[in-house]
Amino acid sequence: MNQILGSIIHDPLRHIAVQILQFSLSFEAEPRKVRNILFDALQSQDDLRVRCEKYTLSHRFRNLDHMLDYLVFETAFAALVIIDEVPDNLEKILLTRFQFGVEVLELAYYTCSDGRKYYRFEPFLADINADLREALPHDKQDEPFSQDDIDTVVVPAREDGFQDVFLKENRWYAVRIHGTMRPQIKYIAVYQVAPQSAITYVAPVSSIEPWGDTKKFVVNFAEPARKISPIPLLKHGKVKAPQNLRYTNYERLLQAKSLDDIWGQAGTKEPNDS
Repeated sequence: MNQILGSIIHDPLRHIAVQILQFSLSFEAEPRKVRNILFDALQSQDDLRVRCEKYTLSHRFRNLDHMLDYLVFETAFAALVIIDEVPDNLEKILLTRFQFGVEVLELAYYTCSDGRKYYRFEPFLADINADLREALPHDKQDEPFSQDDIDTVVVPAREDGFQDVFLKENRWYAVRIHGTMRPQIKYIAVYQVAPQSAITYVAPVSSIEPWGDTKKFVVNFAEPARKISPIPLLKHGKVKAPQNLRYTNYERLLQAKSLDDIWGQAGTKEPNDS
């Protein structure tokens, strides 16, 4: 993933779009050069190299070389835009102009009168990382669940929205989905709130498009949702009732007997809506 860092003042939309396009073309035309740049950067920064080596050990890579080869030659290009002020229509334009994933992270900088400096930002992919930390290993073995395995979103719904939109309109809106995750989402499942308190239906996704002038999306189904065996919220389980969109894997979802089988590895027992 490439990072575009800096404050852009003059014609920011054009400037950002051009840079992203240039990065994507370079990534496609000279992947070996990109890989070598990443390798050299890690070799020159001991602390960063050590962190990456620890990551390889816990994420099914043989070594650092194997991880870099996978990132450059096997994964799809994605862009991360870090900017100090996000123009109103930046995210919508980037998402409609590029087929690959684009993530926008706003990094606000403040200086106090006494000289202290503060930065305000939302941690990168915080909700996805939380879902990954709480996911059980595949088949309860040692192999970890990674971001690349994510292909399904689960959305909570009340009865009226579930009946009128999810079932009758074959779509769901308005939801927040990370730009970098959008290309790999293949399924959407619905969690019906109390009294059902369970995941009950799943549908294949045909497209994910911007929803109006908001920063949210509409998920369009490829076919009507089908009913599955309920995956219930356990009354005294580790997982709370979903309040917002959550990420998982389709096979993991279908094999689950409860929400704890999906996101129950970490977390504590908390009040829920059963």
